[in-house]
Amino acid sequence: MTVHIEDAPPRVPGPDPSTAGLPPPRPRRPRSARWLPYLLLAPAVLALAAVLGYALVRNLVISFQEFGRRQLISRTTEWTGLDNYRAVLENERFWDAAVRTFVFMAANVLVIMILGTLIGLLLNALGTKMRLLLSISLVAAWAMPVIASTTVFQWLFDQQFGVANWVMRSLGFSGYEQHNWFGSGTSTLAIVTVLIVWASVPFVALNLYAGLTTVSGEIWEAARMDGASDWRVFWSILVPIMRPFFLITTFLEIIWVFKAFTQIYAMNEGGPDRQSETLPVMAYMEGMGQNQYGAAAAISVLTLIILLVAMSFYFWLIFKQEKEES
Repeated sequence: MTVHIEDAPPRVPGPDPSTAGLPPPRPRRPRSARWLPYLLLAPAVLALAAVLGYALVRNLVISFQEFGRRQLISRTTEWTGLDNYRAVLENERFWDAAVRTFVFMAANVLVIMILGTLIGLLLNALGTKMRLLLSISLVAAWAMPVIASTTVFQWLFDQQFGVANWVMRSLGFSGYEQHNWFGSGTSTLAIVTVLIVWASVPFVALNLYAGLTTVSGEIWEAARMDGASDWRVFWSILVPIMRPFFLITTFLEIIWVFKAFTQIYAMNEGGPDRQSETLPVMAYMEGMGQNQYGAAAAISVLTLIILLVAMSFYFWLIFKQEKEES
C-alpha cells in the first residue's frame, strides 16, 4: 500500500519573540537626505554671515584700538590692547548701567509674559467676533513703528499738555499741573516700560492663542469632569503642554528687551543726567556723543558677553527640552 503525504504549506516567518512589544526599527535615511536640511539653510546662514559677520568682527577689532575723532580724520590705527576694556570695567557708570539694564529687562519680561499669557487665554475663551476685534487691536499695536509709538507716549506724558497730567488732576491728585514725568531716570524707564510692554504683549498673546488651538478639547473636558479648577487646569495641563512655547518666548523677550535702544534714546536720550541709560544707550552715547568709538565697541562686546552668560541657563533648558522630546 502506498501512502501519499501532502506537501506541507511553506512556513511563514513570524515575529521574533525576543522583540515582542518593541517599536519597529526606524528606517535609515539615505546619507544624501541627511545633508538636505543643511543645504537648504546654507543660503540664509551665508547671507547672515556676510551682513552681520563683518560688523561683529570689525566691532571687535575697533575695541582693541584707540579710535576717536583724530584717528578717524587722519585714518591712522593705534592699537591699545585691553586698555578700552580696562577703562570701561573701571568706570562705575558702566556697572550702574549694567544693573539698570538687568532690572529693566526683568521687570519688562515679567509683565510682558504675565499680560501676554492672560490675553492669550482670553482670546481662546472669546467668541469669534470679539476674538477678531481683539486680534486686530493687538496686531495694530504690534505693527506700530517704534518712533511713532515713542512720539505718542511723549505727547501723552508731556509736562504742559499731556493727557497723563490731565487724568491725574481729574482723579483729584494734586501737584500734577505741570508735572515733569521725565524728571528722573526711574520715571523715564517706567514710561518706557509701559511702551515696551504695550508693543510686546501682542506677540506673546497671539502666539499663545495659536498654540492653544492645537490642544485637543478632550483634554479640557476630561479635566473639567475631574473637577479641576481653572488654576489647576492652567498649571497642571496647559503649562506642561505649552512649556516649549514659554521657554522660547521668554528667551526671545529677554533678548529683545535687553537690547532695547530706540525707545529709551528717543524718549529722553538716556537722561536726565544719564539716569535712564542702559548698556546699548551707553555704547551709543560713548561712540556718537563722545567720539570714543573704541570704548563704545568695548562696551558693546561686553554687553554681548554679559547677555550670552546670562542666557546660558536658558540655552541649557532648551537643549534639555529637545533631549526629552527626542
